[in-house]
Amino acid sequence: MENQFITEEVEKIYDEVVNYRRYLHENPELSEKEYNTSKYIENYLNDLGVSYKKVADTGIYAYIKNGEGKNLAFRADMDALPIIEESGVDFSSKNTGVMHACGHDVHTSVQMGLVKLLVNNKDKWKGNVKFFFQPAEETVGGAKRMLEDGVNDDFKADALFGFHVAPEIECGKIGIKYGKLHASSATFTLTIKGKSSHAALAYLGIDAIVIGAKVVEYLQTIISRRVDARECALITVGTFNAGSAVNIVADKAILSGTIRTLDKNLRSYIINEIKEKLPLFVESLGASIDVDIKESYIPVINNDDKTKFLENNILDLFGKEGLEVITHSRMDAEDVGYFLEEIPGSYYRLGIKNEEINAIYDLHHPKFKVDERAIKYGLMMQFKNALEFLK
Repeated sequence: MENQFITEEVEKIYDEVVNYRRYLHENPELSEKEYNTSKYIENYLNDLGVSYKKVADTGIYAYIKNGEGKNLAFRADMDALPIIEESGVDFSSKNTGVMHACGHDVHTSVQMGLVKLLVNNKDKWKGNVKFFFQPAEETVGGAKRMLEDGVNDDFKADALFGFHVAPEIECGKIGIKYGKLHASSATFTLTIKGKSSHAALAYLGIDAIVIGAKVVEYLQTIISRRVDARECALITVGTFNAGSAVNIVADKAILSGTIRTLDKNLRSYIINEIKEKLPLFVESLGASIDVDIKESYIPVINNDDKTKFLENNILDLFGKEGLEVITHSRMDAEDVGYFLEEIPGSYYRLGIKNEEINAIYDLHHPKFKVDERAIKYGLMMQFKNALEFLK
């Protein structure tokens, strides 16, 4: 009966939530500029009579108190990407050069629908629910900023559930991962300072390009020779800029890139290796180097108990055919890890793939497309999580 009730309640608002998603898709906003998106959600919450606070500038923390019980949190990110849309959908972005190519419009619209479902069915649950409408996932880490603004300080959440759309999973399936799901990250900029000379008199110079090439190799040996091969770690040099003319030995080279690990301590080790030992290596070649490293997101680590709870809900709601157990961690980063570090929870992947409508492109692709039936499955899943946890 409960699953039938969930299905019927979701069906009542499904078309409405699809329209929310299409509005958001047509009106995407970049990180820290989600002003219209935030206002759209505020107006929605006001219409429902739901309490909320503005946090992290463009973020919204909404909450519903409904008697004595446990405290549950949900999270949805809101920002879009600087991408020119090529999806061809009728509701393509009206903001040229900005696109919801990562599915945050789906995340936000599902959470909006979930708020309405819980408001309309207060007789079915008891306790308190938090809704984190989060800005700036793609850039500066809005999750951390929301926590610093106290979104979990008033009444501590006992659990958190959130999801990310998954173009690698068929629509109708939900992917779960026990333990480590996403990597931690850091970015670096390395500025090598050599000595310029005429190319014909190269022995009088200190070639920053040659040294830069050796630095690239040095960084890779950190992974291959100083990190346990059973650990997951990546160093990627994404840019290498040097030189001013074909006949001049370059006196400067600037390299930038990323560090990714599934463990914060391993990330710290690699950062220290680069900061402390790379300058000595470069100095041995006659040059100097400035090392600038900025730590980014922490790993996303799912709580085993909450993931088991999620798995049971998927099986009960959709059956075995609706479950996909993910065996390998992802090396991309996601700032929901800040929430999960403070609140035990599970972050899952909602299938959106459908070859028949060309919903096959990866996240951040200009032709990224969503099978909108996934909105229904996401709503059902989050509503199920709420009703089961807040019985």
